[in-house]
Parts: sequence; C-alpha cells; structure tokens
Amino acid sequence: MSATQLPPSPKSGCLRLVLVGDVVGKPGMRIACEAVPWLRRAMSIDVVIVNAENAADGSGLRCVDYRRLIESGVNVVTLGDHLYRKREIMEPLTNEQNIIRPANLPERAPGRGSTVFIARDGVAVGVTNMLGRVFMKPVDCPFHAADRELAAMDPAVKIRLMDFHAEATSDKQLMGRYLDSRVSAVLGTHTHVATADEQVLPGGTGFQCDVGMTGPFDSILGRKTMAVLEATLHGVPVPFQVAVGDVRLNATWVDINIATGMCEAIGRINVSQTRIQAFNDSESAARKVL
Repeated sequence: MSATQLPPSPKSGCLRLVLVGDVVGKPGMRIACEAVPWLRRAMSIDVVIVNAENAADGSGLRCVDYRRLIESGVNVVTLGDHLYRKREIMEPLTNEQNIIRPANLPERAPGRGSTVFIARDGVAVGVTNMLGRVFMKPVDCPFHAADRELAAMDPAVKIRLMDFHAEATSDKQLMGRYLDSRVSAVLGTHTHVATADEQVLPGGTGFQCDVGMTGPFDSILGRKTMAVLEATLHGVPVPFQVAVGDVRLNATWVDINIATGMCEAIGRINVSQTRIQAFNDSESAARKVL
C-alpha cells in the first residue's frame, strides 16, 4: 500500500495505533496537532503516540507544546536524546503519566521509561521508550532495560509498543528481533527519514527502522538547507534554524490483535499539510451545516 493511501478498516478484534515521527519545530507542532482528527476519523486510529523531542525550535520540548499535543488528542508523548534541552519539561516528566523518556537513561533521570493507559473499550496499552547506543551518546544497555521494563509491566497488558530512538538501522533491527513475539511493535525514530522496511516479524511483532519526520521537508532533516550547507562547506558554526516549506506528517500505523497482542498489519503515512487542512475545513463546513 502506498504511504499516501488510506488503509482498509482494522480487522474485527484489532486496535489501531499510530506512532508519529519526530516532530520538528513550530511547523511540525502545527501539523501534528491538526492531524489528530484526520488520523482518528480518516485513518480509524484508536491510539496516537507522538515523538516530540525536537518540537521546541528543533531541540527539546516545552511544557506549552506538550500540553498542546495532549489537548489535541494525543495519548502519549515520547522523547529521545534531546529530551532535557528544555529543563521545564522535567516537571510533567516527573508528575504525568502520558509523557515518557528513554528507559535506559540513568536511574535518577527525571521521568518514567514506560506507561500504561486505557484505550477504547477498556483495552490497556503499554508504551516504552528506549535510546540506541550505536553512534549515540553513552547510555545503559537498551536490551537489558527493555527486559526490565517489560517484566515490570502487568502481564494482562497484551498490547505493548516500543519507540526505539536510535541512529543505526542495525541497532533497530536487533531490537526488533530481540523483542519479536514479546511486544506488539518496535518502531524506530531519530533519523528523520522514513524507511521502507515496515513488516511483521516471524513472531508477530510489527517493525520499522524509522517512521520518519513530522515537519518541513524542504530542509535538511527539518533545518534550513543553506545554513547547514554553509556550516558544512566552511566549517564555521551557524545557527540551524527550523525550515518552513513542504510541511508533512510521517507516521506508521499498526493493527494489533487485542486478544494476542500481536501485530496483524502495518503501514506508513506520509501526508501533507494541505491535505490535513482540506480535511479539517470539510469537517468544519459539515458541522456548520448540522
């Protein structure tokens, strides 16, 4: 199925979850919040999870943006290696259940590495966040941390999704294989480039190396092209401002069997700001008619 096509309706007995890829700056925040009604109605999404570690000017997350995401209908916010760039986010990380940080940070790091919440029809959903180690800053072993987080989760929670925020595709593939049959899905974030390897692994775990970026695609990974080019060619540090053009939402949906917790289908989403706005405009017009 093309990433721009709408998927078929979820099979009976399945819950459809989506992980929205790295939200970058104000353009990414705008489309991520505006896309939630489209995701829920046009895509039949039951659970919306958003990686927002780059929401604040391209690095970190502010409390106001965290609240905007939750108020728009996002169920859980996940983070990554830039999570503490805005220190104010430590307060919700410490006190709220709907925002999590990588579980393989030091034990004293503010926040929790997993959460469980109730989706539609009383179905419990567990979400875990992890950092990779290859080409990343030193952190604890994500594989051991995954074992710990899963062991601490109530066995009655069948649906379990991991956001693996990592650089190397090999690192992500290893995690997918390591957790195959033990979690519903392992979906990667961090590289800002969607990979075409979405699949259901032999044990029933949905997997993709990276779900992509939500933000301006007329850019270098969300930053203005000329600034990045200047720094690369001249070796002189310059500010990498967030770009503004060709704003899109990248995400990946998974259909999870409620009884078994295993993935039955997976697909990519690549949708433009224009399409989201058109949907919202049509919804607004329909409400006025009613």
